[in-house]
Amino acid sequence: MSSIGTDALKWCDELATLTATPGQMERCYLTEQHRQANARVGAWLQAADLPTWQDAAGNLWGRLPSDNPDAPVVILGSHLDTVPNGGIYDGILGVVLPLLVMIELKQQGISLPFHLDLVGFGDEEGSRFSSTLLGSRAVIGQWDPNWASIKDANGISMAEAFERFGLDITAVGDASRAGESVLAYLETHIEQGPVLEAEDLPVGIVTAIAGARRFNIDFTGMAGHAGTVPMHLRRDALAAASEFTLIVEKVAREHGVTATVGRIQAKPGAVNVIAGNAQISLDIRSEKDNERDSALDMIWDTAKIACAERGIEMSWQEIHAAPAVACDDQLQSALASAIEQHGLKPRYLHSGAGHDAMAMAAICPVGMLFVRCEGGISHHPDESITAEDADVAGRVLKDWILALAAKTN
Repeated sequence: MSSIGTDALKWCDELATLTATPGQMERCYLTEQHRQANARVGAWLQAADLPTWQDAAGNLWGRLPSDNPDAPVVILGSHLDTVPNGGIYDGILGVVLPLLVMIELKQQGISLPFHLDLVGFGDEEGSRFSSTLLGSRAVIGQWDPNWASIKDANGISMAEAFERFGLDITAVGDASRAGESVLAYLETHIEQGPVLEAEDLPVGIVTAIAGARRFNIDFTGMAGHAGTVPMHLRRDALAAASEFTLIVEKVAREHGVTATVGRIQAKPGAVNVIAGNAQISLDIRSEKDNERDSALDMIWDTAKIACAERGIEMSWQEIHAAPAVACDDQLQSALASAIEQHGLKPRYLHSGAGHDAMAMAAICPVGMLFVRCEGGISHHPDESITAEDADVAGRVLKDWILALAAKTN
């Protein structure tokens, strides 16, 4: 008899065949591969005699109904889209694993005091339209009408993509579940980091999802001949950008936050010309907004002094800001109890990556269960988990559902 973990990995493998690029994992929002993934998961739900539907934003839903038609709802799920050349478990595990748990509960004839809903969000990564969490934002009723005109790399607007998918973007508000009685949203997800593996633990409990701020930063100096301008008279924009990068690294370590300079460009970009201009990106995150912002203030203050000494003008533009989201204390405690039932130590850790749970927190308490992944690798073809760890996560998830049911009755 197969385990939930074995079946989960098998289904992840099946969904991995639904890709836009042969040999790579690529499934973006409102594409043919998105349609196929919804159909595949929908077929699994139908085979288990569980109701399934697609909402007005292209999210795929399923339900293990309560005997009480007026019962509140508990939502389980994650996303079905991927980054280009990504892994096959990021998001997808959080859809197939709870589906398998729902099927087992149905087969065992277990009646719940709430409707148990499954969601496979159509867009979390933002790979196609450069705006993340589109699926979950529709569900919480926070959809920006201006998104209709955003175009993908092929010049297709979101409104056109909706139409090609068989949806009407003007009706996307119908996807909102903000007015319903939702008891909780729980998302199972691979850790995407190395902590659980380092501590030899299969699962962990997320305390908070880090809030991120992102900036484009511009350094302006003076271009010059690489051979004729003495070192002490240079206004080298690339050198200033490089010093800024080291300042970011030092301050982040001192303040216990994560910060990354992931993109750098120098102009004019010639081997024998001093860079007169340089542009870089900055991504800074923490599970505590005040700690992140304090570190950011220190970075700016230190960098201003360094740039002044170099005769460099520095300016920046904020391009993204998202507050940290705390996971519900009671949901964390319930997960800890479920983990302890399996003789395991509850390990609490925060998520440095964004998740659909960040959006869902606007309408209900949220929790997250992390699953160990090999080497902490994610957003990469080498993303890997074991059937044993997936099975533990499935059993913990089932025990959590049953404990919540006992408390709700």
